[in-house]
Amino acid sequence: MGASLGGGRGGRGHRRAFRPMADINVTPMVDVMLVLLVIFMVTAPLLTAGVPLELPKTNAGQLKGDDQPISVSIKTDGTVWLQETKVEIEELAPRLKAITAQKPDTTIFVRGDSGVNYGRMAEVLSTLSSSGFTKLSLVTQPGSGGDAAKKGAR
Repeated sequence: MGASLGGGRGGRGHRRAFRPMADINVTPMVDVMLVLLVIFMVTAPLLTAGVPLELPKTNAGQLKGDDQPISVSIKTDGTVWLQETKVEIEELAPRLKAITAQKPDTTIFVRGDSGVNYGRMAEVLSTLSSSGFTKLSLVTQPGSGGDAAKKGAR
């Protein structure tokens, strides 16, 4: 009459102690990080502004800034947009003051379609300037090697 209570393997009382695996498998983490990197690389250029405009072309260099951009856009039909929200010109300054309450010296990027009426553009700039916003930047697209400067010289 013999009975084994040792667990079935090896008999004779030898037990294998459970040891946790000491190696960390980083391959799944690297895969996830690479997928996230690709997603952010694709979506980042799409996050600049939501109002489609045909910006005028210039040869000016790009300004550097650390702040989150606040953009005011003017479409060809004269409508004014604050970020992606359509606003009336009378509402523009109060909304911007509410947004920039903590930082009154925030740069405001003014984007105007190349076909917008010059008077409408001047009206928006005047409204912003008279409301106390001193850092206004006009957004343009890079030009093609100085063609505008050559046409102006003739």
